[in-house]
Amino acid sequence: MSLKDQFDAAVVASKQLPERPDNMTLLKMYALFKQGSAGDVEGSRPGFTDMVGRAKWDAWNELKGNTQEEAQQSYIDLIESLK
Repeated sequence: MSLKDQFDAAVVASKQLPERPDNMTLLKMYALFKQGSAGDVEGSRPGFTDMVGRAKWDAWNELKGNTQEEAQQSYIDLIESLK
């Protein structure tokens, strides 16, 4: 199975986890998913009033420079650890 297939399977598995991860883990999942599917973050950082959007943007921005393949593998590993 290719890395992309494993990544897609992990995305499906993320919606079927036995319990909801904590907010920091959810942010990490979001950032790894975005980096793995879209690459480096683009656009400007959301304003102070959009705290959720800002936290997501910051988490994704921390992964800047990682390849999509590295992010996909990290996402797969994280989902596996949560099962």
